[in-house]
Amino acid sequence: MMSFNPQALRINHGFFAALCLTLLGACDDPAPTEAVTPVMLTREHRGHYCRMIVLDHKGPKGQIHLKNRGPVFFSSVRDTIAFTMLPEESRQIAAIFVNDMTATDWNRPGPETWIPARRAYFVIGSSKRGGMGAPEAVPFKGEAAALAFVSRFGGRVVAFGAIPRQYILGESPHDQSGHGAHHTGSKGDGLKENHD
Repeated sequence: MMSFNPQALRINHGFFAALCLTLLGACDDPAPTEAVTPVMLTREHRGHYCRMIVLDHKGPKGQIHLKNRGPVFFSSVRDTIAFTMLPEESRQIAAIFVNDMTATDWNRPGPETWIPARRAYFVIGSSKRGGMGAPEAVPFKGEAAALAFVSRFGGRVVAFGAIPRQYILGESPHDQSGHGAHHTGSKGDGLKENHD
């Protein structure tokens, strides 16, 4: 006659529990996707909000790659970040790229300067104006370069997740141009009103 061994039952129970969790996890994992790489801008690319040619604007620019469709492009980093905050925009974001302004021309950032936005250091509140003449969130790959920019143009350094919503979507006290995110029209940054 076989004897009952409670210890063996506990081991088997633990094994089956681990096996079930592994199988469930495998079912939830999305299929592997190819790495997302930034697109080199051409004169065919137009700003998502302003509908103007992105390359015709000064300052850093952005691009957001979506899982459910192709990338969208932005004439400023401020517009790029606004896309991630506005409730009507897609949440299916695969990657966000912005220009690293460490060693590039403000008037025409080089095509090789794209960096992941979530890893960048941003200077907000500086005297520099972005592509649509509004206050900009100026991105840098390294914190030292961001601090050097602050010493020349003012502002403060923040991480992507710490950029204030009001700075992006609201009319900033630093904005003397009348192109705040609440303003619309041919010279505004094209963001819709009352989204903050």
